[in-house]
This record gives sequence, structure tokens and C-alpha cells, in this order.
Amino acid sequence: DGAGRALRTGLVLAIRARARHLAGLMHAPASSTAPPGLGFREFVSLIAALMAMTALSIDAMLPALPAIGADLGVTTANDRQWVISAYMLGFGAAQIVHGPLSDRFGRRPVLLASLAIALVCNVVAAFSATFPLLLVARAASGMVTASSRVLAVSIVRDCFVGAQMARVMSLATIVFLAAPVLAPSVGQLILLVAPWRWIFAFLAATGGLVFVWAAIRLPETLAPANRLPLEIGRIALGFRTVVTERVSIGYTAAITLLQGALFGFILSVQQIFEQVFDRPGLLAPIFAAVAGTMAVAAFTNSKIVVRFGPRWVSHRALIAYLFFATLHLGISLAGYESLVSFALLQAAMMGSFSLAGANFGALAMEPMGKLAGTASSVQGMFQTVGGALIGVVIGQAFDGTTVPLYAGSAICAAAALLVIGLADRGRLFARA
Repeated sequence: DGAGRALRTGLVLAIRARARHLAGLMHAPASSTAPPGLGFREFVSLIAALMAMTALSIDAMLPALPAIGADLGVTTANDRQWVISAYMLGFGAAQIVHGPLSDRFGRRPVLLASLAIALVCNVVAAFSATFPLLLVARAASGMVTASSRVLAVSIVRDCFVGAQMARVMSLATIVFLAAPVLAPSVGQLILLVAPWRWIFAFLAATGGLVFVWAAIRLPETLAPANRLPLEIGRIALGFRTVVTERVSIGYTAAITLLQGALFGFILSVQQIFEQVFDRPGLLAPIFAAVAGTMAVAAFTNSKIVVRFGPRWVSHRALIAYLFFATLHLGISLAGYESLVSFALLQAAMMGSFSLAGANFGALAMEPMGKLAGTASSVQGMFQTVGGALIGVVIGQAFDGTTVPLYAGSAICAAAALLVIGLADRGRLFARA
């Protein structure tokens, strides 16, 4: 009996030690402050600027799609969507590369190299003489700009965790959302005084400014002790961990579905204003007003998420998104769609998306710890490639009405609700 008790005690202690070791790998410690040399506000602003590179590269193009098509001989309106789609697919596919590279060499060198190459890609796009060359430049630009998204999340995870990470991401999103709010207006203003090619010159100049800012002010946030070797086996292990950890893959799938609906909106919106409402000149101001609700929602989230918890907030936001999408679909099917109903309901959906999306991202990253770089890459790849493919299906289904957009949005929201229910085993709306 004594030997048996000793054996059982030894086994229990061994299991506890192994559990603590695994917990240490998955929940690596994070500081609660910004990196040395950066104030909290500047840190949030720089993270927002990195995130904004993608929104600028997508949304500034929207007013220019007809001019690009006319200049480069694109006769089918739906084909012009590939200026956006090529960028998003390149952006999504390359995310799997940047995370492991940053886990090995650090966040700073990978980020700076990518920003420099993105500048070159935008210059090539500005001088493209054919539509295929423009699409290649756009895809390449998306591939290198992907580092901004991956490393922004990884840098935040290096410094914060859990609800505090969700708060930082929400605050960064408030600043970042100036990009989608202003980008179509910037594109429209450029078109008033110059050809569409100058939009790419503007993107190159903006990327250069962010490069200089990061080069001067951003220190390395990944401690040398936490750097991991660049090995296929380790990357495969990290990939397998991300896609088999229930919470991680569940929330990654949920945000992928919502991003698919968002990309469908981005791909369709220019044609909606041109063909459904016959008011292409209103695209920039209404797009800005609709996107502005995302900033309001992000600010609200930063105030309430620490108190109530990311699940409590995001699950309710997803229910609201599904309600507004279904209502909008019903209005469109009944033939009562108007510019007012479109703007109001899309704004409500965007606000709900913002409340859900930031928290879904934090929840997906929470179990990852030292795998933050690889996890951010894998999750980002699934979210963007999957979302882009869903968005392409929705965008290419455009038939002169808003029905395909809101049918796709409602389906995506319902599927997202199902997968997070499975991820959390039916325990929805849990408070912090």
C-alpha cells in the first residue's frame, strides 16, 4: 500500500509538472505595458498604422475601378473586382510565411523588409500597362503587406494577453478605422486632379512614412529567449496546434466567415452604388459614414470588454449581426431596398462586425502563447484566404440587386454562430 501510494503520488506530481510545462508553452508571459521607448498611445497608433496599410490598399481603389477598367480594357464590370481580390488572396496566402520568419529573426527585421518591398510593388502597379501586370503587382503587394497584419497582432501579443490584448486591439482599431473611412474619399480626391495611377503613388508614399516611423521608433518585442528555430517540423507542429486547438480554430473559423461577408460587401459596393442606386458619387461619403460605426463600436468595446469579457460582448454582437443581415435580406427580397435602408442597416452590421471581430481575434490567439507568430500567421491565412474566397463568391454573384450580398452575409453569420457554439461547447455569452 505504501509503495502504491508513493507511485500514485509520483504520477500525480509528474502529470502536474507536465501540465505546468505545457501551460508555460501555450500561455507565455506577456508584459502589461508598451515596449521600452514607446508610450502607450504611440504604440497603439503605430499598430493601427500597420493595420491600416491593408485597408488603404483595398478601399482607396474602390472609386477607381471604372477608370482602371476603361484604361486597361476590362469590359466586364465584375472582372474589375479582381483588382481587390488579387490583393486579398496574395495577402492571405503569404501570412503563413511571415509569422515563422518573425519567430526566428524577430518582428522588426521582417516588418521593415516587407514594408520596403511593398513600396516597390505599388510603384510597379502605378506604371502597369496591362491588366494582368496590374493584378500581379497587386497580388505581390498583398503578399508582402501581409506582414503588417501578422506582426501587428504578434507584437501586441508579445506585450499583452487576454482581455488586455482585446482592449489594445480595440483601441488600435479605432485609429485604424480612419483608413477605411477616409480611403475612398482620398481615392476620389486623387481622381479629381490626377489619373488613377496616382493612387498607387499615394500608397507607396504612405508605406514609406510608416517604414520610417517603425525603423526609428519600434524596438524588437520578441525576447531572444523566445525565438524559435526555422524548422519545417516546428512550423508543422505550430500549424497542427493552431488547427487542432478547439477554441483557436473555432474562433478563427467564425471570423473567417464574417470577413467573407465583409469582403463580399467591399467587392460589391462600387457596383451597388453605380447600378442599384445610380449614385456613384455618393460612394465615398456613405462608405465613410457606414465604416465610421465600426470605430464607434471599437471604442465601446475597449470600454466594456475588460469588465464583461470578450465572449459576453462578441456573442451578442454576432446575434445582432445575424439579425440585421436577415432583416436586410428580407427588405431586398421584397423590393423595398433604398439608399437609406442600405446605409442604415449596413452601418448596423458594420458596428456589430467590429464588436465581434476584435474579440474573436483575441479569443483565437489567447491559447497560443509562445506560438504567437506562427499562430497569427496560420489564423491570418485562414481568415484572409477563406474570407477572400467567400467574398469572391458573393461579389461575383452580383446581379444588379443587393440580394446576393445579404443572403451571403446572413448565411455566414449563422454558420459563425454554429462554429463558436461548438468551440465553446454550447456555453455562449460567458462573462469575464
